[in-house]
Amino acid sequence: MKNNNTLNLKASSLVLLAFCLLTTLQAQEIKSLSGANSPNDDTNPVWIGNNTLLFTRAFHPENIGGISDPGDIWMTQKDDSGEWKTAVHRADLSSSGFDLALGLEDVLTLLILRQENNRVSIHQYSKFGMDWNYLRRVNFPEVQIKSGFASGRVLEGGKQILFSAHLEGSFGNEDIYVSEKSGPVEWSTLQSLGPVINGKGQDIGPYFNSQKQELFFSSNSHLEATGKDILISKKIGNTWQSWSLPVKWEQISSRGSEASVTLVEGKEVVWTSTQNSDGFADLLTFATPVPLILPEEFEAPKLPENIQAPTEIKRITILEETQVPEKMVEKEEVIPVQIIEKEPALTWTIVDRKSKVQLTTYQLIAISDSQEFPIMDSIFLSELKEKDLLAIKISASGYFPLQVPISLLTDKTSNMVQLTKAEPGSIVLLENVNFKRGTSELEEDDTQLILDDIAKFLNENPELKIRINGHTDNVGDPGLNKQLSLERAGSVRDFLVFKGIEFERLRISGWGGTRPIASNVTESGRAKNRRVELVVED
Repeated sequence: MKNNNTLNLKASSLVLLAFCLLTTLQAQEIKSLSGANSPNDDTNPVWIGNNTLLFTRAFHPENIGGISDPGDIWMTQKDDSGEWKTAVHRADLSSSGFDLALGLEDVLTLLILRQENNRVSIHQYSKFGMDWNYLRRVNFPEVQIKSGFASGRVLEGGKQILFSAHLEGSFGNEDIYVSEKSGPVEWSTLQSLGPVINGKGQDIGPYFNSQKQELFFSSNSHLEATGKDILISKKIGNTWQSWSLPVKWEQISSRGSEASVTLVEGKEVVWTSTQNSDGFADLLTFATPVPLILPEEFEAPKLPENIQAPTEIKRITILEETQVPEKMVEKEEVIPVQIIEKEPALTWTIVDRKSKVQLTTYQLIAISDSQEFPIMDSIFLSELKEKDLLAIKISASGYFPLQVPISLLTDKTSNMVQLTKAEPGSIVLLENVNFKRGTSELEEDDTQLILDDIAKFLNENPELKIRINGHTDNVGDPGLNKQLSLERAGSVRDFLVFKGIEFERLRISGWGGTRPIASNVTESGRAKNRRVELVVED
């Protein structure tokens, strides 16, 4: 736990920080974001529009993991006068591990990087009003981080993610890589940005200005480094390995370490700076808007004189056994070795949906067409597929059970499952509970399996009272939609009553298309809005 000496050191460092930066930045006044800073570690500012800045704050008592939490997502906003409001904790975007905002994949989808036990996962959140609703985990390449924390940023347009971490085989410590989107939740293998960007030290905190094709990143690899400085390099080719020589951004450089930047509507900058040995970082900006002095000329890297870049691939002549060139250098024969990867066992991360606190006691139940049976959490994915299982049910005491189809499981990363606690106000979306088109008649198969689980859970928890809410999209007559949504809620209630739940414990409501959770412009959005939810009542 931090003591008062640490807090005093933090406060005094702000005075030193202001003095150093005022001198270095030629009297351009610097300020910590009004109300956004604390005696904690504030890093990775990400501007997402709508006057909103997200960042990662470590070791704050309000973090989900308390003062030992390495980083939760926090938010500060600009008011109408341009002042930054007091930062607020975004528990809905955070966990007990390290959380970092990558930015917007599109206008309604936010990507959050999560790091636990040196393993990284990336998750999608969908915007609904001022809230962010958890969507799913994306298939980002599995990496094992050797030390420290990852950083990164999704590029404008959501097609690439720049990612920085200390991985096996890097040029130095942390290197910067790129992954490209190949499907709705699929991302390609990481590719290094190459030796022009990645040096022998630390290269972190990438931010890419798509309009100018310029990469901003923090580095201590360059010769003049006293700490880490913000460098800028211009993309000069069609590949992610073609860059100009990095140039130091003098305007925001100090004798300390600058770690990451974000541009606010192209006119302002917010950056992270650390000025002393406590390692705590502050979010900084200019007190009044000033023109950003960015380098205008960039120099292409020069190849060594004895190396010429190839312009074409030359044909190779295969020599017969009797043809021996006069000056042949003997080389050892390289025999390719086939590496057979051992299948890893499945791993699980089960968390409370609301608090994101990890649950350590849970049960895994395999579900087939005809039976259910418990399984060990270290089972292999191939075993599950060989048994023709339909899904794995995850249950924990006091939580609604959840079924995960076998097709959604992966042995590449930990399978994260969020369970909803059975407490007043909790809402459970009945995913994969479907109705025959245009009717209130329940489909069979998955629908009845899921409702069977809910019935068992309610029978085991007789004190719970439930409201069943039916919803539709907004297509068609609003009155008919409301009636259909009420009838569908009634069908779910009838099924549960048939399974032994007292009628008096179940109430129903039909909302039609008045409470959407997604846009009705697209079919995928309308499909999300056609749903049934359970709400735990007092």
